Amino acid sequence: MKARLPKGYGKQNVNDLMRQAQEMQDRMQQKQTELEETEYTITAGGGMVEMTMLGNHQVVGVKLKPEAVQPDDIEMLEDMIAAAVNQAVRTVDESAEQAMAEISGGYNIPGVTG
Repeated sequence: MKARLPKGYGKQNVNDLMRQAQEMQDRMQQKQTELEETEYTITAGGGMVEMTMLGNHQVVGVKLKPEAVQPDDIEMLEDMIAAAVNQAVRTVDESAEQAMAEISGGYNIPGVTG
């Protein structure tokens, strides 16, 4: 005896699933491009260092308040710049993960954000 699938199951659903997957992939690619072009501005050291980074992790600007530059304490300035870079990277990555999760419906798709 041959098993019968309920109406609506079978080849048509596979085609619909493939179409939906392609649409999701297209939306994710579009969002990835948009995210890479987005600028994020982060401050560190109580606003002494301001950094602007694109979504592709390219630093496009660094601003220092004059009082941040103290020749006798270069280490503090170096620490503030490092903190700004690290916070900018975290912000960019979290934004990308959130945007992709919205598109993928929460499914973890390897290699999508990164």
